[in-house]
Amino acid sequence: MADALYGLGRNKFLTGDIDWVNDTIKLYLIDTADYTVSIDVDEFADDVTTAGKVATATLTGNSATLGVANATSPTVFSSVTGDVSEALVLWKDTGTQSTSPLIAYIDGATGLPVTPNGGDINVTWDTGANKIFKL
Repeated sequence: MADALYGLGRNKFLTGDIDWVNDTIKLYLIDTADYTVSIDVDEFADDVTTAGKVATATLTGNSATLGVANATSPTVFSSVTGDVSEALVLWKDTGTQSTSPLIAYIDGATGLPVTPNGGDINVTWDTGANKIFKL
């Protein structure tokens, strides 16, 4: 699957349910052997299987310019152990998995797949025109 925005997440941007700059946006490191994305069906963080979630990190310094989402780089997953990971999932953390909307699925990032070895894993965001993603 190519990088994509979750369909129901796009709706939540349009209805004001996701505020990229002011909401808490998190990132999962994903083992695709344990989570198969359904980009227009999956809606909330609990739709991502527990086994598929290898690590979690929080984005900082979120900004939005002309529909382009960005954040401070790198985003750091600390002391990661677990399965080989082939993708990233961005989501808004509401404090409850069943109400935390999924935003984006990324499997084309440089450095993926990655094999955790107990050290930190840094995600460096693209510095091109589309940064993390563009609406």
